[in-house]
Amino acid sequence: MEDVLEIYQRPYDARFPQVCMDEGSKYVLAPTRDSLPMEQGKVEREDYQYERKGMYNIFVACEPLAGKRILQVRDQRTKKDWAHFMREVLDEHYPDAEKVILVMDNLNTHTVSSFYEAFAAPEARRLASRLEIHPTPTHGSWLNMAEIELSILGRQCLSDRMSGKQELQERIAAWQEQRNQAQHTINWRFTTQDARIKLKRLYPSFEDL
Repeated sequence: MEDVLEIYQRPYDARFPQVCMDEGSKYVLAPTRDSLPMEQGKVEREDYQYERKGMYNIFVACEPLAGKRILQVRDQRTKKDWAHFMREVLDEHYPDAEKVILVMDNLNTHTVSSFYEAFAAPEARRLASRLEIHPTPTHGSWLNMAEIELSILGRQCLSDRMSGKQELQERIAAWQEQRNQAQHTINWRFTTQDARIKLKRLYPSFEDL
């Protein structure tokens, strides 16, 4: 925990961008008939029936200090899907970074070995060498600021019914562009000192030594 919190205290450095990565899923439900439009004193009304259009995985990588986020919709959440997403993040969005400081959880697909399942060994090694990985502790995924982005995405963009994958991608792309243009940052306030006070129960006791 303190390892991740120390990362969040580092100042901005374009050579070593601090990136948080996470993923979520969206079950796309399409309406079966047109909704009734909003009227004075009445909200928009939808029929209770819907058509299932599939489950999709949403990858997100955000740089909280720069107000930047990168999202990608994929059909699956395999090791290869993660590897291809991270290659896009590294090569298209941070090509000049000396090393990307990556905070993410311990999901079994979020590992350097995933690069070797998706790419030839030289390419896998090239990608892995550009990362400095700092995993969140078990039961400590709330320390990953990418979860904040996913929560905002869900509230602002994904609460309505959609026609299918294409509309899901279009909505997410528009949301990403709007937030990136506005450079919405995350003001993280929980520090190592806070952890030692508020989460004292998680630290070993030396009172009896």
